[in-house]
Amino acid sequence: MRIQSLAALACAGLFAATAHAQTEIRWWHSMGGALGEQLNALAGKFNDSQKEYKVVPVFKGTYPESMTAAIAAFRAGDAPHILQVFEVGTATMMAAKGAIVPVTKVMGDAKEPFDPNAYLPTVSGYYTDLQGNMLSFPFNSSTVMFYINHDAFKKAGLAPQAPKTWKEFQAAAEKLKAAGQQCVYTTSWPSWTHIENFSAWHNVPIGTKQNGMGGFDTQFTINSPLHVRHVAMLGELAKKGMFTYAGRTNQGDGKFASGECAMVTASAGAQATFRKNSKLDWSINFMPYYDDVKGAPQNSIIGGASLWVMGGKKPPEYKGVAKFFAFLSRPEVQMEWHVGTGYVPITLAAYELTRKSGFYDKNPGADMPVKQLTHKPPTPNSKGLRFGNFVQGREVIEEELEAVFAGSKDAKAALDEAVKRGNEVLRKFEAAASR
Repeated sequence: MRIQSLAALACAGLFAATAHAQTEIRWWHSMGGALGEQLNALAGKFNDSQKEYKVVPVFKGTYPESMTAAIAAFRAGDAPHILQVFEVGTATMMAAKGAIVPVTKVMGDAKEPFDPNAYLPTVSGYYTDLQGNMLSFPFNSSTVMFYINHDAFKKAGLAPQAPKTWKEFQAAAEKLKAAGQQCVYTTSWPSWTHIENFSAWHNVPIGTKQNGMGGFDTQFTINSPLHVRHVAMLGELAKKGMFTYAGRTNQGDGKFASGECAMVTASAGAQATFRKNSKLDWSINFMPYYDDVKGAPQNSIIGGASLWVMGGKKPPEYKGVAKFFAFLSRPEVQMEWHVGTGYVPITLAAYELTRKSGFYDKNPGADMPVKQLTHKPPTPNSKGLRFGNFVQGREVIEEELEAVFAGSKDAKAALDEAVKRGNEVLRKFEAAASR
């Protein structure tokens, strides 16, 4: 009996040692609610697929909060292995010397399959340096789309078809207003929509040095005649009661989902919210464009976030990170994430698998974001942007846009001021990065 007991204890100890040998990978993220549940499910599926590594997701608040916390944790020697960072934080993460390890190196060192050409060009390009090295791993990617309420259009005597150009848009807006529509048009994410994506869609730069991708010594160019023309048009629509400003984030989504507004520009990820409203007859469409601008429409750019690998970890831990990223790249995993969240699939293979599954046939328009992102091969003006401290840069832009929407500034003066103030933000970042 004693021998059997000792054997049992030894066996139990062996199993305990094996369990403790599992390498833990900490993943800090900023997704709460339903999106957080989908993220946790992804980690759980990876953990169930093998026994060597365990990914532990931890919600750390908003994107700025989690990024600030991770940099502080790195300095204290306790950073997570993986950090989810929104796209406007890319330049800031790049400048954090020693704090990150490029994903190209992580995947190469671990000898995990990794082909940047497998990803949507406008997705991979955003997170790739000029030498073609991918710096972070694309994760939740979206773009700006244009949604219309068919019932509101029919009530105004309009065919339930989205205006393709801004000229057609203004004509539809006038008819909707005349028919008694109180909120004709609203927008979410004003800078992302009407400066960043607007510029890419019309193949015009918003900054020098390939929108900052060619170096930190860049300057904003968002006071061009085309930018002024567009912002002035929005200001005029606001004055006439045909544009209702909702706020700087996704407040416009709710105004459209409730039926209050007839048209909205919002994230591709807003589809999930709109689908939940069974009373709403809506469609998702390409953004409008100015048809007298040569080359327009071009392609839109992404929003969302990517996954950065933090520095200072052990080789076996980086191998686990690489295996997790390889898992996330699988077409079936990407398809599940895309279908469940509304974010675009990051690989061409995942897009094809989703198409073959019949999901797009059952959900008309769900593939429109991918089509808009890949409408044309990206140019230096439409590949993306990389400005230091762009969180503050966006705030500057949005303050000036709000002045136009409120009628307290004309578009030229506001955008001139946005360039001046925005460049001051860039210079501060450049000085800090060069230390």
